[in-house]
Amino acid sequence: MGKQEDFVLRALEERDVRFVRLWFTDVLGFLKSVAVAPAELEGAFSEGIGFDGSAIEGFARVYEADMLAKPDPSTFQILPWRGEGPSTARMFCDIVMPDGSPSYADPRYVLKRTLSKAAEKGFTFYTHPEIEFYLFKDTPQPGADPIPVDRSGYFDHTAQSMGADFRREAITMLESMGISVEFSHHEGGPGQQEIDLRYADALSTADNIMTFRTVIREVALSQGIWATFMPKPFTTHPGSGMHTHVSLFEGDSNAFFEAGAEYQLSRTGRQFIAGVLRHAPEITTVTNQWVNSYKRLIGGGEAPSYVCWGHNNRSAMIRVPMYKPNKGQSTRIELRTLDAACNPYLAYAVVLAAGMKGIEEDYELPREAEDDVWSLSERERKSLGIDPLPRSLHDAIGIAENSELLAETLGEHVFDFFLRNKRAEWDEYRGQVSVFERDRMLPVI
Repeated sequence: MGKQEDFVLRALEERDVRFVRLWFTDVLGFLKSVAVAPAELEGAFSEGIGFDGSAIEGFARVYEADMLAKPDPSTFQILPWRGEGPSTARMFCDIVMPDGSPSYADPRYVLKRTLSKAAEKGFTFYTHPEIEFYLFKDTPQPGADPIPVDRSGYFDHTAQSMGADFRREAITMLESMGISVEFSHHEGGPGQQEIDLRYADALSTADNIMTFRTVIREVALSQGIWATFMPKPFTTHPGSGMHTHVSLFEGDSNAFFEAGAEYQLSRTGRQFIAGVLRHAPEITTVTNQWVNSYKRLIGGGEAPSYVCWGHNNRSAMIRVPMYKPNKGQSTRIELRTLDAACNPYLAYAVVLAAGMKGIEEDYELPREAEDDVWSLSERERKSLGIDPLPRSLHDAIGIAENSELLAETLGEHVFDFFLRNKRAEWDEYRGQVSVFERDRMLPVI
């Protein structure tokens, strides 16, 4: 065993850890957990913990069901919400087959594989997500409108605000688990919050997002309220996105920075943007994977609906933030499509793959969008070469089905299961009779 495994085994004794939760993620981004006793952990490090993969969404067919969860000791953390007394810890796992080979169904492996391909070209992929979510006064009831915890707006400071108290406790808990928070504030919708995580490599960020969503829900439940990452819970209020700032580094040097270039953005940075733009329609089914995701994308506000980029243009899909003098290392681009309900491992994998394709094949960056893209007419957008993003999950699936990039990045197994699941979701959705239809038609027809 290595030093990290030894550190974990020592920490179990020193911190009086009685349970260790082994975490992994299914193809749709739902967290799975199995608890083991500390005495079993040495065996888990060397051999893994066996489980029935056919019982997990998208993991395996019945005849190849045996899988192993191998904990990653670098992700060891005490769970602060388990209270005083004997502690509970967690570690993320890599999923392997009985012969020790990686499972192609493991989203964490999909991202690791994509990061390795970028590393072969000399690049490390860094991400910094701004995660939005809503807080409701109670557990949402079927058929009832959820009630936000406040009526505040963007950046509002409100005396005795439930949201501010919530953010303080959540951030304290996140920091105790080694997750650095950069900013937090009230967002534009009633009860809507935003917490921004500090820059980290994409694998650490994806692990942190999974932990973040768990912490936020735990803190909310402890305060008698409900947190949701649903992309668009209200028709008339803003949706919740996960704008993500991304950059590539070559060693200690930011590959997106070039002194004296327009916006200080290097050729590598421009090719990366061009790659993400060209492949945006086909990766949208992963970055925005739910029926409800498209209610946010077509809803206006600061949610992008069109494939374009701009300098400090918040209506664009990709924004190049303003350059700060002597801060070349912070040069980055902001991708504004992602929502907080995606599978972060798969989403970051497809974004990186699209950007790397632009670099490898030397894509040319299209003209930047200088206007508010929403205010342009359809004809004006067409004349500027600005295409729409998919308008619905159905449209996104249709484009994704023919995507070589998506099939190659996700791997055949995940690609096939993911699209089958999304088709089933769309079929179920389109068969539902909505409140809108009843309200509109029953009184008159």
